[in-house]
Amino acid sequence: MPGKPGKLSRKIVGMLVVFFVVAATAIGLTLLISWQLEGVAAAINDAGSQRMRSYRMGLLMASDLAAKVPGSTVNQVLLEEVGRFDKVLRDLHQGDPARPLSPPRNGDVLARLQAVGAVWTEIVRPLVERYLAASPDERGAVLDRYDAELEPFVGQINALVLAMEQSYAVDTNLLRTVQAALVALAIVGTYILIRFFSLLVIQPVNELHAGMQRMIRDDLSVRVPFTSNDELGGLANGFNRMAEHLERVYGTLEERVEAETRRLAQRNHELSILYSVTTFLSEPAPVSVLSQGFLDRIMSALGADAGAVRMYEPHSERLCLVTSEGLSDDFLDREADISCHDCLCGEVFQSGVPAAFATAAPPDGMKFRTCVREGFATATAFSILYDKQKLGVYNLYFRRPQALSEQEVHLLDTLGHHLGVAIENQRLKSREKELAVSEERNLLAQELHDSIAQGLAFLNIEVQLLQDSLRKGKVDEAMQTAGQLREGVQESYDDVRELLVHFRTRVHQSDLDTAIQSTLEKFEGQTGIATEFDRVGAVSTPVPTDEIQIMHIVQESLSNIRKHAQASRVKVGVRRDAGRITIEIEDDGVGFDPQNDPNCLSDRHVGLKIMRERAHRIGGECRVASKPGAGSRVTLTLPRDNKEAV
Repeated sequence: MPGKPGKLSRKIVGMLVVFFVVAATAIGLTLLISWQLEGVAAAINDAGSQRMRSYRMGLLMASDLAAKVPGSTVNQVLLEEVGRFDKVLRDLHQGDPARPLSPPRNGDVLARLQAVGAVWTEIVRPLVERYLAASPDERGAVLDRYDAELEPFVGQINALVLAMEQSYAVDTNLLRTVQAALVALAIVGTYILIRFFSLLVIQPVNELHAGMQRMIRDDLSVRVPFTSNDELGGLANGFNRMAEHLERVYGTLEERVEAETRRLAQRNHELSILYSVTTFLSEPAPVSVLSQGFLDRIMSALGADAGAVRMYEPHSERLCLVTSEGLSDDFLDREADISCHDCLCGEVFQSGVPAAFATAAPPDGMKFRTCVREGFATATAFSILYDKQKLGVYNLYFRRPQALSEQEVHLLDTLGHHLGVAIENQRLKSREKELAVSEERNLLAQELHDSIAQGLAFLNIEVQLLQDSLRKGKVDEAMQTAGQLREGVQESYDDVRELLVHFRTRVHQSDLDTAIQSTLEKFEGQTGIATEFDRVGAVSTPVPTDEIQIMHIVQESLSNIRKHAQASRVKVGVRRDAGRITIEIEDDGVGFDPQNDPNCLSDRHVGLKIMRERAHRIGGECRVASKPGAGSRVTLTLPRDNKEAV
């Protein structure tokens, strides 16, 4: 467990603790002996000084007796010597840490010290005191007695000093022995520690290092011997297990690389199929061409022997065969048109779950079994979807057993979704084209109704009047009617030319300003009405589809001016600011009332309704302002940020 000391740690800690205890014991013993030796020299010196002091007291008494005259000075010195003798004995018994002077610790020394003290107390000191108290005549006898006791007393002091010296020598020898033992212990202990760490740590680490060096040289057969069940043994065991794993991995490396290479090749193959099919499906083409190209690429990529694409017909709820490859006429006759609830294709269409099975053991849902009779060993069916909308089913057939992997099934299912998106995009484009054609036809119908149709109606009336005048022989009236017919034909001719100009508007002009300028020049040349073009702001080019609508609105405004305004001057202005583009067409003609003018109120007149529809189609707004006798103004406003071509 992490944090728990291992066996090696306990061994090292135990060895160090034992070494520390032994060393501490030896050092403590030397300290004890040295403490015992502390102050012994002073004690020996003081004990030796007692002999000198004993002789001095005897000498002082002899000198005093020889002088025949008692002196107080000698008496004073004797008293001082007695005091010093007492103090030294007391220090020898009690010790003096300040000097230092140690008390006796040896029993023999203590016994001899007590013996000296007893003789001093009982015999020698009383003789000195008696001498001091005796008369001069009596002092001689006391001195003789003192001299008789002096030699034995000094002998006891000598024995005390000798015992103290012997005790000191024994302690000194013991201290030296302990110190020598401590040195030997340090040498032996160091050797033991070195040997211990060499066996338990250094040698296993060296073996691990040697094993790693061999492994670095690609020798994966290396194994490290381990005999201990400790941390280093665990490291050795882990090293051996790692070496075995690496050897096993290296042994299977080529197989794994080969397997990974095959997997990558399979993935690349799938990606190439996906790229090829999606690239083809992104090109515009009819549904049948898309289906055939899709089927050819899938069959070629997977080695299929046959295939089919079936599309769903909502009105009949049937799956109709759009294209096929490698199928017999009998197969096509049987399954050219099937119900979306029949056979396996119907189940896949309903559930959206792809199917791939061996025809030797077909599933229960296969009713027709046409693919079995066709001799295919494996049949598959995949949905064609667009945004969860079911569009159809496509099939792949194999004459040999073909086991599709999960990745291949997923790829084919995904490709079915891509085919559905492509088919739906083509349908949307077709619908968009139909709507565009319908819209243009509607605009063309409006243009024809408001110009040529009305003119032809007028001409029809005039022809009837001409016939009536000729029948009645009214030549002048007929000539007048013929002139009106000529004017009507010319006006219709002008309307046709104007329509041709409208519907052949070029979309590759360099910019909008140039297109408007060119239109004004043509208008001025055809009508003789003076024109003026004013522009404010940086030149920009709208997208081509928007430019067409803008030019239609400008041309329609100019056409209305030509037909109805009776103007002498036309001004067109283009103003560009930060947020929008504004185009204004002004004239100085007779004007009209937008609320009451019948041309403006008619739903079928090209007028305001068509111009507003065109403006709304490109996200803009068209407004008309006019008063009778004050001219008119058409204002087209467009947002600028999304109308300029990049």
